[in-house]
Amino acid sequence: MGYMLFNERMLESYLHSKKWLKSNGMMFPTFSDIHLAPFSDEQLYMEHYSRANFWYQQCFYGVNLSSLRNAAVDEYFRQPIVDTFDVRILMARTVKYTVNFTEAAEEDLHRVEIPFVFQMMQSGLIHGLAFWFDVAFVGSLVTVWLSTAPTEPLTHWYQVRCLLQTPLFAKEGETLSGKVLFVANRRQSYDIQIVAVVDETGFKSGNILDLKNPFFRYA
Repeated sequence: MGYMLFNERMLESYLHSKKWLKSNGMMFPTFSDIHLAPFSDEQLYMEHYSRANFWYQQCFYGVNLSSLRNAAVDEYFRQPIVDTFDVRILMARTVKYTVNFTEAAEEDLHRVEIPFVFQMMQSGLIHGLAFWFDVAFVGSLVTVWLSTAPTEPLTHWYQVRCLLQTPLFAKEGETLSGKVLFVANRRQSYDIQIVAVVDETGFKSGNILDLKNPFFRYA
């Protein structure tokens, strides 16, 4: 398992190994739930945006770097942010997407599409989507869960946040809909495409991120 569950594409090897599994054999983990929710974090957004300030310089040892600033901003925003956060930044109840390892095939992980509809529980700016996952180890007598949720003790996987290129404003009670698309690439990871729309206003935003190149924000 990698960041956002899918990074490094190790699960495909895990699913491939099922060809040696005996009839009625068990798999540990057995299935996983991916959770996502919109969040508001002005400090994170501005912090990430300001990382490109270096490229404002018009005389860096005699070189004008300012023409590269927009490209730098795009590159920084392509980085998923690995860290942890206070759940109070979440603006809606989570949407859950389940991967059942006993039933899934390797090819199912080459393209994973997660549609979402969130009903906003508070008004404010939506800066992106937060992700984490839980995995279940289903035994004969008991099921054991490993959770990477922000409400649980911190794990190696932390949580992951993906920023929108442009924040969206939504009011309490409005709906945010769209999809997250994971497309496997040859770098042992995924390209992530996010599209989000505030249904009542038609305001739309999104981003394309490189899961292979996250920004590790934790201390």
